[in-house]
Amino acid sequence: MQGVTMDAQSAEAEFDAFYRDTSRRVVHLVYAFTGDLTVAQDSTQEAYARAWQQWPSVRTHDDPLAWVRTVARRVAISGWRRKTSQDRAHERHGARDTTGPPTEDRVAVVAALRTLPEPVREAVTMHYIGDLSIDQIAHETNTPAGTVKARLHRGRAQLAQALQHQENPHG
Repeated sequence: MQGVTMDAQSAEAEFDAFYRDTSRRVVHLVYAFTGDLTVAQDSTQEAYARAWQQWPSVRTHDDPLAWVRTVARRVAISGWRRKTSQDRAHERHGARDTTGPPTEDRVAVVAALRTLPEPVREAVTMHYIGDLSIDQIAHETNTPAGTVKARLHRGRAQLAQALQHQENPHG
């Protein structure tokens, strides 16, 4: 009986360390992907809750963090899709989001990211915010590496154009 208790304590300590060491990066990745800090925090929390429930299995994955990132992104996508139509209605009627990143640059980048199609935005945020390689992105999204490269190329071009337009909206 003593061994079972130690295993549970060991698993809990291992998960706590995993959460402490990785959760902030997941929040940043999901935030960059969605542009909504609350969605990012909630999605990350949900992903880690699911990871804890399945920790005996998740901990044996080659990359448990990849599992958590994938779950967090999927949870965020579901919630974000619901919220997007609501946000568009607010924007059409003049309501502005009063919460947000503190700097103008961050606001501009998040706004530019929102202009990207979802698969392109996902690749860009995973690569540049999540610091994942093309092969890691391909594996986590079940997408060919060539497609990921094309999305990154297209995303960089579209971001440059969106950011340039924000800098100089009349020309």
